[in-house]
Amino acid sequence: MSILRTYARLWVDDLDQALPLLRKLVGREPDIRFAFDNVKAAAIGHFLVIEVPLEERAQYPASATVVVSDLDELTRQLAAHGGRITVPEAKSEVSRFLYARHVDGAEIEYVEWTPDLVQRIIG
Repeated sequence: MSILRTYARLWVDDLDQALPLLRKLVGREPDIRFAFDNVKAAAIGHFLVIEVPLEERAQYPASATVVVSDLDELTRQLAAHGGRITVPEAKSEVSRFLYARHVDGAEIEYVEWTPDLVQRIIG
């Protein structure tokens, strides 16, 4: 299992307003854009830009989003090192993901992309 990418989370009130500056700073278009429930998000450079109503942000407690090559192995390693899953695995159109708390209290969203997405973004 390896870490393929780590994203800093940027919480915004309006995704479409946030993206022009980030396009300029990063020098490219978002790699991914997706939506679910009341969430809209885009991955651009090493930022995961997330638009969600302020009152709902507490539902997504992770300090970072980490893309891994094998979510099952990540789950085994997490348990072996005293961590625990705080939000069970779920699926989206491009990934499997879960939220976990490390033994030291760090909260991370772990994501395993589909092979197509790994090939397109990571190469």
